[in-house]
Amino acid sequence: MPERGRILELGTGVGTGLAWLIDGLGERSDVSVTSVDLDPVIQSVAMRGEWPDSVHFELGDGAELLPGLGNFNLIFADAPGGKLHGLPRSIAALSPRGVLIVDDMDLSQHDDPELCDALTGVRQSLLSAPELHSVELSLGSGVVFCVRR
Repeated sequence: MPERGRILELGTGVGTGLAWLIDGLGERSDVSVTSVDLDPVIQSVAMRGEWPDSVHFELGDGAELLPGLGNFNLIFADAPGGKLHGLPRSIAALSPRGVLIVDDMDLSQHDDPELCDALTGVRQSLLSAPELHSVELSLGSGVVFCVRR
């Protein structure tokens, strides 16, 4: 992560992924982290945590908020907004050499055929995007790891 880097989490939930991101930063205080969620009740659980001053919360659909949030060195797409819809906005928000991590991509872990079709489209988009170097990883729930060219 570069000096004064920026991280975006799409899908705060109750803050588990956010905690992992913050833990991964160690003692660094120069990196800002923005976490977006659509559900104010669920996000309020995460907001009660003791986060560094560099953590900011945004309420709304990630895909809709992305154009106004700026560019990021790392985007963790863990919500429909910015992954299932608005994926081009997530890609556009990556800084050069920025990393996009998209999880829950293992189709065998989903029962909904419509969701599987949508995830197949996301996978194809990521693996064929000319502005990205992308690779699938068989980790956890399935991950596509991308770096902006």
